[in-house]
Amino acid sequence: MGSTNMSYLNPQTVILIGIPGLEHVQFWIGFPFLGVCLLALLGNIFLLIIIPSDHRLHQPMYIFLAVLAATDLGLCVAIAPKMLAIFWFGSYSMAFNACLTQLFFIHALQGMESGILLAMAFDRYIAICNPLRHTSILTPLFLFRMVLMVAIRATVLVGILPILLKRLQLFHSVVIVHSYCEHMAVVKLAAEDVHLNRSYGLFVAFAILGFDMIFVFVSYILIFQAVFRLPQKEARLKAFNTCTAHIAVFLEFYILAFFSFFSHRFGHVSPYVHILLSTIYLLVPPALNPIIYGVKTKEIHMRVAQICILKPGTEQ
Repeated sequence: MGSTNMSYLNPQTVILIGIPGLEHVQFWIGFPFLGVCLLALLGNIFLLIIIPSDHRLHQPMYIFLAVLAATDLGLCVAIAPKMLAIFWFGSYSMAFNACLTQLFFIHALQGMESGILLAMAFDRYIAICNPLRHTSILTPLFLFRMVLMVAIRATVLVGILPILLKRLQLFHSVVIVHSYCEHMAVVKLAAEDVHLNRSYGLFVAFAILGFDMIFVFVSYILIFQAVFRLPQKEARLKAFNTCTAHIAVFLEFYILAFFSFFSHRFGHVSPYVHILLSTIYLLVPPALNPIIYGVKTKEIHMRVAQICILKPGTEQ
């Protein structure tokens, strides 16, 4: 369709083809993605149940973790239903406005997840570098304001993306070479000047992901400096152990995010490789986050064991 001279004025629907080059195996690819989505849904719902129900987990780190779990749930709900419908039922068409709505929620939730990871890094920085003031600084009101700022930043910055796309009227194709509505994939359909769309998309990526990654990195440099200054080896190990789960989630999120981002704009990888990686980037972290925190966080590990192994009402 892209090779013809046909153009589309204010299209009402778009076509999502899934994974180009792998259409013949998309049906089977859907099953591992379904498994990842179910794991993410169960793990994050479990976190959202146990964190509010246990007063020992009413601490800044776990409150941020609960917000992260809610964000991960939103990502799965935004992506999985349509993607699996494409793979299994050949449901390729999608209303253009629905596509823009999906685009907004996916990128806004990505931005929120990045902001929450920054907030969690700040929490670890205060807990290790200034432990005596941890409670007085990270008050419930301060936590609420941080989460609200993260949500407002993502909503406002990402909210302009579909507005800029909506102003475009002429498209050379309505076929989106992707399994979900992604900003650059939609921009590439336009037959008009999209310099503003590309530039603003790049600005949003660096204003959110780039900004957060730099400050998370700086936070951990300061944390490691403080940890290595501790006189006792046991104290250093204990302080470092409180950060390992967050470091794992941080690396997992940002490495996949930037590989997906740069391969889409500047790389020359095969389309199916990029689409598989971008889908993995969005779906795998929500599935792994509950596992990482469940294994590495003693309080959550004990609470899970209490629910799954011990009798109800049993306390230790």
